[in-house]
Amino acid sequence: MPAQRPPTLAEVARRAGVSLATASKAINGQPRVSAEARAKVLRAARQLQFTPNPHARSLLTGRSGTVAMLIIDTLSRRWAVPAMLGIESALNRVELSMVAADAHGDPERLRDLARLYAGRKVDGLLVLGDNNSPTPRLGDDVSVPVVYLHGETGDARDVCHVPDDRGGAALAFEHLHSLGRRRIAHITGPTGVRAVTERTAGVRDRSRALGVEVLGEVLEGPWSQRWGQQAAARLLAEHPDVDAVVCGSDQIAYGVLLALHAAGRSVPDDVAVTGFDNWSAFALESDPHLTSVDMELDVLGASAVRDLFAVIDGSDSGASVGAGVRSHACTLVVRGSTDPAADPAG
Repeated sequence: MPAQRPPTLAEVARRAGVSLATASKAINGQPRVSAEARAKVLRAARQLQFTPNPHARSLLTGRSGTVAMLIIDTLSRRWAVPAMLGIESALNRVELSMVAADAHGDPERLRDLARLYAGRKVDGLLVLGDNNSPTPRLGDDVSVPVVYLHGETGDARDVCHVPDDRGGAALAFEHLHSLGRRRIAHITGPTGVRAVTERTAGVRDRSRALGVEVLGEVLEGPWSQRWGQQAAARLLAEHPDVDAVVCGSDQIAYGVLLALHAAGRSVPDDVAVTGFDNWSAFALESDPHLTSVDMELDVLGASAVRDLFAVIDGSDSGASVGAGVRSHACTLVVRGSTDPAADPAG
């Protein structure tokens, strides 16, 4: 029995009720196709189990159908997973794929990887930073469009997608204030890094807007549980009447919870605690579960993809989509460390 002939693009076009040219543009992620027509074509392709020939598509469009994601630092990998979920979801809508590589914190390796993948004719590059230090700019090192996420290059010509750390920290402080807490302290990460600067500014601005000064000095130290424990012990010694703590990360918040338990303080009855990052390794392993700010990195990743392809379809620079920094709103996930009723474990 002869093998069944694979469906053709013409058959996809007929089922979708569009022209062959429209079907080709939709399948290949090209512009000047309405969202409705693109959806019809992709739905018809799925129904017919149509698989584009990558080589033929590359010859037709001059594109590889592939995007490379470059992770600047191994320590950023935990941010990469949620960002990649959003990136892959956005790429799948236009049936494109992604490869990823880690620069291990070496700017020169980052540039080498960028040149390598550009030489392999990827359609564009996504560069994932760590949100603490400036992201190395690829600039003229590569000939393909580049969009940066979770970090800024400091160059106004680049398209950078970052979480609104300032707004996220303000959400946490406002939440504690809404619960009637007025002796609110702030324990955060290393002095001078971007995330700390922005989150501290968010706490300060919202506290002043609400007419409640932050309790004592802002305590800055490493991103670690140990630092959270040490800082909380110091805080309790200097301000035993503290009733809430805004923490700069979930890892720090986990250490704060350990110190509060060791001191016989009940959470959240005596002291309410918030974290930042919504990192399940800490937020869902703490007792009680941790109220935390979620940076919505999947949304950030999807938005970066949309901008990247706007650049690809427009020009080699960010001018076609409006270069600059895109700040993405965070959300607050309320759990038992501030509200016992919100904690399933409770």
